[in-house]
Amino acid sequence: MRKLSLLALSLVFLLSACAPNFQQQDQVVQTKNSSKGKAIIPKYNISDNYYRTILPFEPGETRGMTVANLNTRYDIDEFETGLMRIAQNNFPTDKYLFREGQEIKRDTVKLWLNRKFTAGQLAANKMKDSDNIGLNPTDDGSGTTPIYLSQILEHDYLTKDDKGNVSLGGVTIGLALNSVYYYQTVQYGPTYEKIIPVNEMESQGKSIAAEVIKRLRSMKDLQNVPITIALFAEQSKSSVVPGNFFAYAGVDKGSANIGNWQPVNEKYYLFPSTDAQDAHRDDVTAFLNFKQDVEQYFPNFNGVIGKAFYVGDQLQNLDITIPIQFYGKTEAIGFTQYVTGLVMEHFPKYIAVSVSVTSVDGPEAIIVRKANETEPFVHIY
Repeated sequence: MRKLSLLALSLVFLLSACAPNFQQQDQVVQTKNSSKGKAIIPKYNISDNYYRTILPFEPGETRGMTVANLNTRYDIDEFETGLMRIAQNNFPTDKYLFREGQEIKRDTVKLWLNRKFTAGQLAANKMKDSDNIGLNPTDDGSGTTPIYLSQILEHDYLTKDDKGNVSLGGVTIGLALNSVYYYQTVQYGPTYEKIIPVNEMESQGKSIAAEVIKRLRSMKDLQNVPITIALFAEQSKSSVVPGNFFAYAGVDKGSANIGNWQPVNEKYYLFPSTDAQDAHRDDVTAFLNFKQDVEQYFPNFNGVIGKAFYVGDQLQNLDITIPIQFYGKTEAIGFTQYVTGLVMEHFPKYIAVSVSVTSVDGPEAIIVRKANETEPFVHIY
C-alpha cells in the first residue's frame, strides 16, 4: 500500500511539472499613463498571425459603431481582421502588442462620418460651426450625392521597453468605403441604390485619408508615431461574401504626408458563382466536383456553398458550408467521414479548407485541413 501511495504521489508531482502554467508566464508591465496602473501581457500566443493583447481589456472608443455602420456581418468581420493583417506589414506580431483604438474619441468619429454641412443645414440641425467637420460631401439637395465614408476603425500597437514600460508604438486606421450608396428621395419612401464606380471610390477614399492624417497629427499623442492607413471596399447589403481592403499607405512618425499607396491584392468569391467561374475556372471546377460527390451521398440535396479567399490569383482559404438534415447521429458520423475523404481528394494540399456541417438543430460537425498538412482535424458535435 505504501508503494502505491508513493507511486501516486510521484505521479501527481510529475503531472504538475508537465502541465503548462500560463499564470506564471504572464508579464506584469507599467502602462505609460500611470493613472491606469499596471497591465498584464499574456505570454501564451495561439498563433504568430495574431497579436497579444494587454489586460485588462480596454474596449475601443468606437465599439459597436462598426456593427451599426457596415452593410453585412461579413464586412464587419473582414474589416477588423483584414486591418490586423495589413498592420503586420509595419508592426510585426513578435514586437508589438495590440490594443483597441483609444486615441480618436467616439464623438469625434461620429462628427467625421457626417456630411459637410452648409450654413443653412447647420442652423436646421442646431449644430455649431466647430462641429462641421464631416468628411463626406455636402448634399446638393437631390439626395443622390453619395456618402463615401461609412466607418473609421482605429487599432493601436504598443511596444515594451527593457524596464517593462508599455507605450504607443504605432496606429493603423481603416476607412470603410461604400461601393453602393443607398438613399431615399422622400422620408419613408422607397430605397434606391447607386453603384459607386471603383475609380471614384478610390479617389474619394485617398482624399479622405489625406485629411484624416492631418487631423490625427493635430492630436497630442499621435504627433510622433508611425501610422498605417488602409482603404476597405464594402460589399452590397445582399452580398454573402465580404468586401476587401484594396490599398494601404504608411506615414512616418512626425509626418503628415502619405507616402506611396500600396495595392492590396485580396478578394473573396462565392463558390459557385459567375464571377468566380470567370476569374478562377479550375478552382470552381474542383469545388463543383466536390459538390457533386456530396450530392451523391444525399441525391436530393444541393446546398453546398463555399467562400474562397484569394491573394493575387492564388486560392488561400476555402470555407465550405453544408446545411443538411440528419435523422440520427450515425448518419452524421458517416456523412462527416465521407466528406473528410472528399476534402482530401479534391483540394490541393497547399489550400486551407474548412467544412462546417450544420442542421436545423445547430452545428453537427467541423472539418479543418490546414495548408500543407496531411491529416485534417475532425470534430462531431
